[in-house]
This record gives sequence, C-alpha cells and structure tokens, in this order.
Amino acid sequence: MITSQLLRGTNSIKQLRGFPIIRRFYSNMNSFSKTGSSQEELSHFKVLSTDWWNTNGSQRILHLMNLARLDFIRDNLNKTLKIEHQQEKDIFIPGYDYNQFLPKNISEIIKEDLNNELQKMLNEKQYSVLDIGCGGGILSESLARLPFIKNVIGIDLTPDCVDVAKEHASKDPLLKDKLTYKLCDLTKVKETYDIITCFEMLEHVNDPYEILKHAWKKLNSKGILFLSTINRDLVSWFTTIFVAEYMTGLVPVGTHTWSKFVKSSEVINWFDKHQFRKYKVLDLKGTMYVPSKGWVNHDCSTVGNYFMAIQKL
Repeated sequence: MITSQLLRGTNSIKQLRGFPIIRRFYSNMNSFSKTGSSQEELSHFKVLSTDWWNTNGSQRILHLMNLARLDFIRDNLNKTLKIEHQQEKDIFIPGYDYNQFLPKNISEIIKEDLNNELQKMLNEKQYSVLDIGCGGGILSESLARLPFIKNVIGIDLTPDCVDVAKEHASKDPLLKDKLTYKLCDLTKVKETYDIITCFEMLEHVNDPYEILKHAWKKLNSKGILFLSTINRDLVSWFTTIFVAEYMTGLVPVGTHTWSKFVKSSEVINWFDKHQFRKYKVLDLKGTMYVPSKGWVNHDCSTVGNYFMAIQKL
C-alpha cells in the first residue's frame, strides 16, 4: 500500500517536470554555476528597456525597491560619520542606551538632534559613485539628485538600456553635470570611487565573483560597496520565480535564473578568502516585497533577497 503510494507520488513528480516552470527548476538545481549566457541576459533586458521608466510596467517592483535602496545607502553612510568634539557641547550624547533609560519624549529629542546633525554632516560630503549594471538608470538618477553626491557614473552592457537611461536623464537639466552613462564593461573603468553600487545585478552574470573582484579594485579606501541580490534557496525560487514570474506576473518571465542566485554567506566567504581583514560588513539585511507595504527589511539575511554594505579598510 505504502509502496504503491510512493510510486504514484514519484510518477506525479515526473509528470510535473513536464511543466516549463518545474523543468526549469530541476535544470537549475543541476547547474549551480554559469548557467545561461550573458547574451541571453542582454537580450532579455533589451526587451525590457522600452518599459523601464513606466512605474506601473515591467519594472514596477524595481521602482518600489529603489526607495528601500536609497534608505539603506543613506543609513549606512550615516554610520561612517562621527560628530566632532566641538559639536558635542551643543548636542547631548549620553553614554548609555537612552532609548531604554530615558522617557520617550526625551529620547526622541536626543534622536532628532543627532539625526539632524548627521544629516547636516552628510550633506556637506561629496561622494563619487559608480553604479554597476545601471540598466535604465532608476538608481543612478536618484543618487545624482542627492545633495551629498558629487557625481554618478552608470555603466551597463545593454545598449538599449543605456540609451533609455541617457534619454530620460536628458529631460532634467540639473543632472547634466552630475550624471554620466557609459556602455562599458567594468574591467574598462579606470577611475576609483567613494561608493560603488551593484544592486540586483550579481544574479544576472555568469561569474559574480569577478564582478566583486573588479568592483573592489575600483573602490577608494574607506569607500563602501553596496549590493543586493538573492539567496539561492527553495524560498527564493518559490517567491521570486514561481510566484513573481509565473503566478502573478509581478516580474517578467525569464528575468531570474535560480542557479545564478548568490547566498549572502558566499559573498562573505569570498571576502574572507580574498580580502581578509581588509573589509568590514557595515550592514546585512534581508528584504522582501509586501504588496500592501512595498519592500520591507528584516533580520533574516539568509533567505530570499538581501542588502549588504561592505566598507574597504
């Protein structure tokens, strides 16, 4: 009886493998590296380029994620700032967890004073930025508009995406001297930068560690590499591919290849191996899309999407 049920279950699984989405999952499980070709990725994003700036189109989820990206970048830049001694006389900085020991109204005043001072200090900074895999320029444009960003260089390998990015940026004269797009491979970049961003890009290349290696070379001392990608696990396959692409259509079919997903632990292991004691993980957060709220960060960085900020020491 049990044996017959198991056999029926096995046959059912074999039948399910006939469906494209299931077949794709099994083929991905058997090819953990360098599946697909860069030309396939480029062709896919060429198709998406015409719809890139439609906030209700194929890139809607990316537009929503952009808000979370900017918050993550700003929060981690603030972590690198220190209030100088001459400023401390005007700002009360208790040597303990004031949120825990002081009344809520007092804690909020202290927090507001600190945040205002940090924001003032941040706005006085002038960071240079390299946005790797800029696509149609959603993040690049947003960064270029921030007062503490000196200039942004966005690079991508898809000509149509770069053309879309340039055309959209040309509509805003204020971006003329702060934002530049190039159809360029990362290895061809000669300059170094204070901030390098690599958001939703590592899962679209054949060798993500080559990207990390060359990005790290382009980063100034004390500079920060910001990245986001997707853990390679069953949850990410179910949510990102099965649900987002095939069930709901939130993301165009074919956008993701499960075997190209990169675990957060694998990124850290790479840095331990190749940049031991030369880096510091400033922040690592999981992030997930909630239909009623947009993108929400959480502390489980080993499942699904995640953000990471890594500083060069």
